Amino acid sequence: MFDKLKKLKEIKELKEKLAKEKIEIEEKGIKVVLNGKMEIEEIVLNQELPKEEQEKILKNCLNKGVKEIQLKIAQSISFF
Repeated sequence: MFDKLKKLKEIKELKEKLAKEKIEIEEKGIKVVLNGKMEIEEIVLNQELPKEEQEKILKNCLNKGVKEIQLKIAQSISFF
């Protein structure tokens, strides 16, 4: 029973640590910052680019950021 409680505590600590992680993706002046909970913390657009290009780059940055966060989570969980 104590092993399970210890494991739960370790998982909680890992979850808190991952939540503090930040991933910043920047491309052509467009920047996206995501945290370890896969929440968007910041978006900076480049007004000099056409709307369609901004949308495409923003989508790519978000997808790349989510993949990086998922990879960090997977690497952290693999230690269990």
